[in-house]
Amino acid sequence: MSLEIQDHADIREIRLARPPANALDTALCRELIGAINQAQADDKHAIVLSGAPHIFSGGLDVPYLLSHGEDRNKLFDSWQAFFGAAKTLAQTRIPVVAALTGHAPAGGCVLALCCDYRIMARSVDSARPYAIGLNEVQVGLAAPEGIQRLLRRVVGPHRAERLLVAGEMVPAEQAVQIGLVDELVDGELVVARAIAWLQDLLRLPRQPMLHTRDVARVDLREALAPELIQLDRFVEAWYSEDAQAALQALGARLRKPA
Repeated sequence: MSLEIQDHADIREIRLARPPANALDTALCRELIGAINQAQADDKHAIVLSGAPHIFSGGLDVPYLLSHGEDRNKLFDSWQAFFGAAKTLAQTRIPVVAALTGHAPAGGCVLALCCDYRIMARSVDSARPYAIGLNEVQVGLAAPEGIQRLLRRVVGPHRAERLLVAGEMVPAEQAVQIGLVDELVDGELVVARAIAWLQDLLRLPRQPMLHTRDVARVDLREALAPELIQLDRFVEAWYSEDAQAALQALGARLRKPA
């Protein structure tokens, strides 16, 4: 198992637990889908999605994806599992807070954008601040339209364009200024603050709150529709010359021992 589950009364914490970077492989994405659905089946009233100290999730496990080689079916399946996890978060009937315990690039950022609220740890080293963003361009990929819509939804179209085109990672302290993150707290307090925020929300009249939330998140759910992800085209682009050069270089760096 690559997840740890802990209940805080009516709030369930789902903790990504796949060291060293909580990289998202097919199994973890499917576990996450199951855990989110189980929380709702167990009549939990809210979810906290958390990570490990200093890292929420490093995004998709690139060396793992590269190990699929030319097997497009396997690659399609892996990406389908990831987008399935994002869609499951977006479609939850109950509120979800992303407790960003550290870095959240690429796929980690996508999962966070599918949550209701994002609380991030303050950087402990100003020279290497915690960062969040959709840095797909940096590794040779183009973010699908649906994923771009997730970012536009929280930071606005022009700022999203600038961040996406550059594949820019945003330091935590700047992320909260532009609305990509809602709050910054000390690292050891991220989960506790997420729980407290949800407890305040859950004190509201339940059905009106949930109905209003459902209406407010229509655009979020629509962004992850298949026609806006175009997974076939995304998988095909994975094998382009530019993408493979950048991905193979990244994979080599990630495989090096720390």
